[in-house]
Amino acid sequence: MNTDALRDKVAIIGMGCTPFGILQDRSFAAQGLQAVNEALADAGIGKEHIEAAWLGTFEPNLGGSYAAYAGDFVADILDMPGLPVTRVSNYCATGMDAMRNAAIAVASGLYDVALVLGNEKMRDVPSRDSLIRQVVTTGHPIVQKGLSAPGLFGLMARRHMAEFGTTKEDLARVAVKNHYNGARHPKAMFQKEVSLETVVNAPMISEPLGLYDCTPTSDGAAAAILCRAELAPQLTDEYILIEAIGMATVTGGRYGRAAESLIGFEATQLAGQQAYKAAGITDPLTAVDFAEVHDCFTITEILNYEDLGLTAKGQGAQFIRDGRSALEGDFPVNPSGGLKCFGHPIGASGVRMTYVIYEQLLQRAGATQVPVHRNGRGLVHNLGGPGSVCVVGLYHLP
Repeated sequence: MNTDALRDKVAIIGMGCTPFGILQDRSFAAQGLQAVNEALADAGIGKEHIEAAWLGTFEPNLGGSYAAYAGDFVADILDMPGLPVTRVSNYCATGMDAMRNAAIAVASGLYDVALVLGNEKMRDVPSRDSLIRQVVTTGHPIVQKGLSAPGLFGLMARRHMAEFGTTKEDLARVAVKNHYNGARHPKAMFQKEVSLETVVNAPMISEPLGLYDCTPTSDGAAAAILCRAELAPQLTDEYILIEAIGMATVTGGRYGRAAESLIGFEATQLAGQQAYKAAGITDPLTAVDFAEVHDCFTITEILNYEDLGLTAKGQGAQFIRDGRSALEGDFPVNPSGGLKCFGHPIGASGVRMTYVIYEQLLQRAGATQVPVHRNGRGLVHNLGGPGSVCVVGLYHLP
């Protein structure tokens, strides 16, 4: 791996993000265009600057949008016939993989300016047509009959409890923290604080995971304008640089080797190691200021602390108990409220998390702003499969 191929060669000069939630008042195309227009306005450039685009969309069936099967709708909504557009679909890591591919193209010199759009509609269908239903009916005839994502992550929570003494209250602390943050973010789906007691006593989904331990489904879109780093100062006064993007895919079947230990994800560990090596980081806890991580369930955030090297294996629960990942902690995690409060429109999540890092680094995060001090560096972690594919990105100020 050429660790210098991407480092500081690509800038993000503008980003946009719709509110996340149940957006039944707007179409797939309308919410995508809203995010793109906001990104263009933020960058202060016109659409004519865009030379290529990448669309991250995982499952078009959920939104009933035929256009989402390919990237051509991006050219349509921008009224830019001839624009090369690539659609990316890679489980829940779709959004960050779209960012990765666009960044590689810009770093190579093929394009000067590129657009990334993460876009997904998940709330326009009834539960019988949901993603879980599609997985069960189209997946493995034995393994995927009855084993849902909450079921798998529930098993991981039980294993972590048995191995390391993690408690249901520790899981609840993650939800309480993220709801506290989400209550302060104007684009979050859930803008309401919850108590530890409420989370612990919530209806059970898949033991020990209750209602507040699970990320909701939602609609949403986020967009980014990328350009060659040397062009950024000519186009805008405020921008951030892409320092590194690591990506790993772990084989062995959807519910196979990806999570066989039940106490961590190899894909996260490998993607994180790639990103750290490319950025010259040996200790992420001291080299990075804050992170947006893939908290599809509360146990996942605790596992992420460990897999990303923020704490030793088995110490993730202590990390949340000590308040280290809180908005006021020494290493804030999910200052936006995370997937827990934004929901998880699959193709949009990774780009949305990058939007949060972008706003934080540029000191635009308002009530959720955290200190940017050590190196002006933020981390994005996007996990999918569940657990079979992961993308980790590092971003910093110029």
